[in-house]
Amino acid sequence: MRVLIVGCGYVGLPLGVGLVRQGHEVFGLRRTAAEELKAAGITPLQADITLAETLTPLPRDFDWVVNCAASGGGSADGYRQLYLQGTRNLIEWLAPTPPKKFVYTSSTSVYGQNDGSLVKESSPTEPQAETAKVLVETEQVLLEAVRLRNFPAVVLRVAGIYGPDRGHWFKQYLKDEARMEGKGERLLNMIQRDDLVGVILAALKNGRPGEVYNAVDDEPVSQLHFFTWLAGSLDKPLPPSGSEDAEANRKRGGTNKKVSNRRLKMELGYQFKYPTFRQGYTAELIRLGT
Repeated sequence: MRVLIVGCGYVGLPLGVGLVRQGHEVFGLRRTAAEELKAAGITPLQADITLAETLTPLPRDFDWVVNCAASGGGSADGYRQLYLQGTRNLIEWLAPTPPKKFVYTSSTSVYGQNDGSLVKESSPTEPQAETAKVLVETEQVLLEAVRLRNFPAVVLRVAGIYGPDRGHWFKQYLKDEARMEGKGERLLNMIQRDDLVGVILAALKNGRPGEVYNAVDDEPVSQLHFFTWLAGSLDKPLPPSGSEDAEANRKRGGTNKKVSNRRLKMELGYQFKYPTFRQGYTAELIRLGT
């Protein structure tokens, strides 16, 4: 297969390496040139998906396309440019010779639930955060393209990604800067990077166009439970509790829900390498030699 990875970075680069090892011809698209792609056997392409004209001169006869471009934070306007306009540009660019499969990595932040309830792909997507609202709109653009243009899009709603050098609460705790929110009851939903790579591969092979899948591990965990395990593993005290500012939490889009991965496991048949945070962070602690 000829495969294009848009946003060939923290997730896209190891995905590309895995595809190269499987014998696929892989292209990696970034805004800036990167020698590390060549070293990994990936053909680098340079463009900015927010600028349609930069895509025009590129080859577009791909069998599989993965859009895992990430903003690295940013404002709602930044999200609108990268995710919404970028996705529209990719659809228009690819439409004359559409791929067999197009996988887009969205986010579980599209679920705005705050009551600790179990959410699945059919649950309402009514987030409070403006950035998450942009992601909902981006999903709608893709699913409309499936219906109206037979564009083969599959949407993955990805939970908090952790792994080598990644994981907000983990890194804060190692620096003794973590603060528990209130009593630590808020639920965290996570996925280890290698498992996300595996899920994307499963979606390319088995995902059905027009379908949405939650990319999240088996065990939502409360902050308290997470920090208790981490403190025990490192023989350190629990982090102190910080004030629970409801308005600040609302503005940054903080939610409290359990995200189900049942459809992912049933329909794509994916088996997790790190089914819970314990296996994943144990591997990270070993890697760090702590």
